[in-house]
Amino acid sequence: MFPILLPTLRERPEDIPELARHFAERAASRFVLPLALPSAEDVSLLMTYGWPGNIRELGAVIDRAAILGDGKCLEVAKALGVTTGQDRPLSTAQAKPSVNVSPSEIVSLDEAMKRHIEAALIATRGRIEGSRGAAALLKINPHTLRARMRKLDVEWARFRQED
Repeated sequence: MFPILLPTLRERPEDIPELARHFAERAASRFVLPLALPSAEDVSLLMTYGWPGNIRELGAVIDRAAILGDGKCLEVAKALGVTTGQDRPLSTAQAKPSVNVSPSEIVSLDEAMKRHIEAALIATRGRIEGSRGAAALLKINPHTLRARMRKLDVEWARFRQED
């Protein structure tokens, strides 16, 4: 057995422009969109990112950028979560928590999701579907919301109030 060692993407930023171009061509083909190649600003933004997810993450970012740009351009900044041209995205390793939280205050992800769904149900008075429903507020499909509610044992009837 011979191990093949490949450097991570963050160790070879000079490969990012060509990889971004490749993934842009692939996205245009996959999503049947006109080809939009990364601009110099897009490449610069991609090269400053820390790439904790390596090449697969770069491919996913370019896919999102192509979809967000709707074939007119690549929306790399939006795909990376950058709000203005002056902001730079932070890799997971660089991100700093904005609030100090003790481990005893952390609840399980299922519990946090349950509380979030319950808050949405309170805000929508128990309504799940429709433009004023919890699913729309949470930006998920109503069937997905119901499945999560069943999994997390959230009874929507407790929150239902007649209009």
